[in-house]
Amino acid sequence: MAERVRVLGFGMGPQHVTPEVASALGECDYALAVQKGSPDPLLEVRRAVCAAHGVELVVVPDPERDRSPGLDRAGYEGAVADWYAARLAAYRSVLSARGGVCAFLVWGDPSLYDGTIRIVRELGVPFDVLPGISAPQVLAARHGIVLHEVGAPVHVTTARRLRADVATGQRNVVVMLTSGVDLDGFEDWRVWWGANLGGVGERLVSGRVGDVVGAIAAERESARDEAGWMMDLFLLRGPVDGGPVDGGPVDGAA
Repeated sequence: MAERVRVLGFGMGPQHVTPEVASALGECDYALAVQKGSPDPLLEVRRAVCAAHGVELVVVPDPERDRSPGLDRAGYEGAVADWYAARLAAYRSVLSARGGVCAFLVWGDPSLYDGTIRIVRELGVPFDVLPGISAPQVLAARHGIVLHEVGAPVHVTTARRLRADVATGQRNVVVMLTSGVDLDGFEDWRVWWGANLGGVGERLVSGRVGDVVGAIAAERESARDEAGWMMDLFLLRGPVDGGPVDGGPVDGAA
């Protein structure tokens, strides 16, 4: 088994690798990643990070995950659990065969909507975690904004949970893990949206939701066409005097 694992946040690519992460990566014998289909543009970004720091990248096929749009919460959580278990088995096989010090390269920051730490913890190998530049950080920087209003909180959630969270009173929300941007009923809210932040195909849109929702949909497809992949998120902020938005579920899997 590997003697140590290093979980390293790398932002959106080589341009976001911090000096701390670069130093840690240089001490690793190899990095381990999954391949999601062929071609896999996201894997190529990890390959570029490894090449920039002279580290071998070992690749295993990513297990299939049930992404059916009709999954309820229990079904979604069960599908994710099965997917984690299959990934765990694939990683354990490589770590057992190769030993040494292994790096896991995590998009953005390992603390936000990523399962790598949970998987590594289950491997039973000593590990440490180094932070990366997160997508919400880049979103705020690109738009030149602060994620929260003065003295107020910001709520970070997923597209799947957005309406339920708004129904509880959340009015300032960073939304991640989107499979689409369903903003019906939010027309008078303000949105700051971004895709492929810091990478190929970066797109930005901001404004009153009712005025820009069409532009967001178009820019999502434009980003995907340019880069071959698309990851987006947005900050959604309610009007000061607005009432609660209908709290039904968001269509589609997050």
